[in-house]
Amino acid sequence: MQYTTLGSSGAVVSRFALGTMTFGSATSKDEAYRQLSIYLDAGGTLIDTADIYNEGVAEEIIGSWLQALDGFTRSQVFLASKARFPVGVTAREAGLSRRHLRRALDASLTRLGVDHIDLYQLHSWDPLTPIDESLDFLADAVRLGKISYAGVSNFTGWQIATAAAHSRGRLPLVSVQPQYSLLTREVEWEILPASQAAGLAVLPWSPLGGGWLTGKYARDSRPAEATRLGDNPDSDGMEAYDRRAGLPRTWAVIDRLNAIADDRQTAPASVALAWLLTRPSVTSVILGARTTEQLSVNLGAIDLSLTGEELALLDEASDPKPADYPYGLPGLDQRSRQLC
Repeated sequence: MQYTTLGSSGAVVSRFALGTMTFGSATSKDEAYRQLSIYLDAGGTLIDTADIYNEGVAEEIIGSWLQALDGFTRSQVFLASKARFPVGVTAREAGLSRRHLRRALDASLTRLGVDHIDLYQLHSWDPLTPIDESLDFLADAVRLGKISYAGVSNFTGWQIATAAAHSRGRLPLVSVQPQYSLLTREVEWEILPASQAAGLAVLPWSPLGGGWLTGKYARDSRPAEATRLGDNPDSDGMEAYDRRAGLPRTWAVIDRLNAIADDRQTAPASVALAWLLTRPSVTSVILGARTTEQLSVNLGAIDLSLTGEELALLDEASDPKPADYPYGLPGLDQRSRQLC
């Protein structure tokens, strides 16, 4: 395992995080225990969850697993959770208000069986709550020792910049969690620059594009189960599959990924994860696996170093090709400046 600091903080975390969204649903309690143990044995430290994951069940599973650890092993775990959505309350009582966040944090601490959470994240922007109210609550939680650091998830570029500006001198805002993979590079237009400017660690979720970058899908086959991106052939997900399958860039990425994986004699997922680890500001990539086998394959990517040529080939195939302005080459050139 490799390690780095979390954004502008001095906290050290592993470069692969363990996502737990499937705990209590697609991943049984026993299987979740095995994943947690495999991850810890591999040197992983950052375990990411959220109160909304299966209505708190994921947190409960992590909590019961933590209770079985000795004190020294428990101290190696960097625990992250999130709040914003309704868990045990009506939809109108959710959001990022001080009232909801207080209840959500206390409930997460109880389910996890801990007295503090290392990284507590606002799960998404709340247009009804002033950002200062949310940040004041997080600052109070830091002072009370209930959390160590704060972060945001699924914020847009301007929302990240706003939160970062309002957090200065108030609390340690250290990270942002965006969806990011070879298939979702649009975050590079605003979200990553805003994160870099604020000194925030980037913690990508869905790094394998909901399963599309694992090599299990081909042009003449369709998903047999639901994925993170909602491609479920038993519902309207079949239309989502057809829409995505019809995109030339998606298949260009998959073809390029498979070719590099075959040449390296490794899994396509490993190549996709290794690419993501090279991206600017990416601190820890969140792995979400239903099985221990999938997790073991993904963890193996930490030792894969791609060549400059391989990275260039993946960049070319996955380039979302924005319009000239403001994100295309003319726009980038217009914003550049040299002294000579």
